[in-house]
Amino acid sequence: MGSIVRLTSLDNAKSALVRGRTVALHRSRSHDGRGAMSAVEDPGAELTPAELRNLRRLAAFMVPASAEYGVPGADDEAIFADIVRSLGRDRDAVRKALAMLREIAGGDFAGLDEAKAEPAAMTLLGREDPAVSALGRAVLQCYYRDDRVMRALGLEPRPPYPKGRVLEQGDWSLLDAVRGRPRMWSDVDGLGN
Repeated sequence: MGSIVRLTSLDNAKSALVRGRTVALHRSRSHDGRGAMSAVEDPGAELTPAELRNLRRLAAFMVPASAEYGVPGADDEAIFADIVRSLGRDRDAVRKALAMLREIAGGDFAGLDEAKAEPAAMTLLGREDPAVSALGRAVLQCYYRDDRVMRALGLEPRPPYPKGRVLEQGDWSLLDAVRGRPRMWSDVDGLGN
């Protein structure tokens, strides 16, 4: 199975430029484990420096740091790096949301003073738009997988598998209405499954 490695800058030892563009490397594995590598141009791979500044400032409004709870904000260096690294399929939607923010702010959001930046951020975040939802998903998924945040929530910072997580038992009688409904599917094989 292949994997995609995104190249980000010349500071990274794995980075490369092909004809002046950032590229993504696709590694394909043959059955014997030796892989062939080909470069695929990815001109939309990176956010611009202005988009990064605006995203970082917006992330700080979305999830501010709290000394009271001992948690970093979403603009924390490690969390923000994870956000940018994890944009993936949401990158275009996040770009669209940042363009909306720039329009709301009347220009560079990162350069606004606090009194103007907060209402601009809240106006964007109050919109019911798929691009804004993607932005929220991108920020929050990375924030809540940070070990410091997990510890502050009283959770062990580990993957849910193989140990699992405790799920408190609910009221199973709530499913009685569903169990009592007639079958809603066609019995195509005659087995009743």
